[in-house]
Amino acid sequence: MQPASRTRILIVDDSAVMRSLLRSVICTDATLEVAGTATDGASALGSLALNRPDLILLDVEMPVMGGLVTLSELRRLGHKMPVIMVSSLTQRGASVTIEALAGGASDYVTKPAGQSGREAALRTLAQDLLPKIHALTDLSRNNSLNRSFGPLPVQPRPVFPGLPRSPLAPSLAQSLSPAFRQQPITAVPAVVVIGVSTGGPAALDILLPKLPANFALPVLIVQHMPELFTRLFAERLNGRCNLCVREASESVQVHPGTIYIARGNWHLEVLPASIPSNPPTLHLNQGPLENHCRPAVDVLFRSVAKVYGSGVLAVVLTGMGSDGASGCRLIREQGGSVLAQDEASSTVWGMPGAVVAAGLAHRMLPLDAIAPEILRIAGRAQNELRQPSRDLDRKAVS
Repeated sequence: MQPASRTRILIVDDSAVMRSLLRSVICTDATLEVAGTATDGASALGSLALNRPDLILLDVEMPVMGGLVTLSELRRLGHKMPVIMVSSLTQRGASVTIEALAGGASDYVTKPAGQSGREAALRTLAQDLLPKIHALTDLSRNNSLNRSFGPLPVQPRPVFPGLPRSPLAPSLAQSLSPAFRQQPITAVPAVVVIGVSTGGPAALDILLPKLPANFALPVLIVQHMPELFTRLFAERLNGRCNLCVREASESVQVHPGTIYIARGNWHLEVLPASIPSNPPTLHLNQGPLENHCRPAVDVLFRSVAKVYGSGVLAVVLTGMGSDGASGCRLIREQGGSVLAQDEASSTVWGMPGAVVAAGLAHRMLPLDAIAPEILRIAGRAQNELRQPSRDLDRKAVS
């Protein structure tokens, strides 16, 4: 039997040290191979025909042609292979990475920082990178159901003992029914909560600007990102959306018509107000990781189910793993409503696929249909909730 072909990775980074680290990580997995390396975007684009990569690891900051320009040119030329940005944990690196994610990059990893040595840096990088490579390349290498979740990475030569395998859920693919059955939604929502991961910045960049300035519900979002990234991400969205977008802060009251982004490395919860007439408040904590994540979608979803009961409208968008599924179960038990992004429009159908597989979604929708559905469902709440007056200076004072 002929062995299966390996996934070909093109490494694009001007740092010899980083190219070496990335090569070493890829060589730990027998299903992957290094197709080639390049020190800048122009060289990478010129080598595509020769190297024929299945996926590109693209540095953010490079001479000659940086990552953002390279990505734009790559997509302009019609190349559709997944691109993972390799970012430094700096203001500049995070800002460019967010622009790249909104502009078509599939995911990102951060360069190891503050590690005790090369071995520790390799382990940290491998733990973050390998599951993402498999999740993204399985999209194009397998059939429809396997594309959704992908096989777990095969590591017959584990250089880093104990490295966790990809946090995907391949067994869920077998439990999906051939035809999704839509369920009626009768509850009146008082809050919208969104859970999203891989592919999230681009998805939210499409969904959130469609919410009008007079949208009468608060929106709380968990997007898996480091702390510096979430602040810059909220600032970027605030410039694109009709609603005020803020990074979540401790003890802030939850107000209608405001979008709150969970802070990276902090779980986000909603707590009931001590005075019944006051709005609920936000609470941030650094409790244990859940689903390998902090912030975790399940933490937010559990808390809103307790505070808002049947008034929760949950939306689970593209993302690797199954974070949010158990929270959706609790929301359903409280009488709330759940929307899930469909497979075709998801970068990775792990998180929404897990919700659909468990029978927890009332609707399964393409990305461009989710905002209209939110508005349709939330329309029932217009007479229930107080319509906020439009403050033209709201963003300036938030």
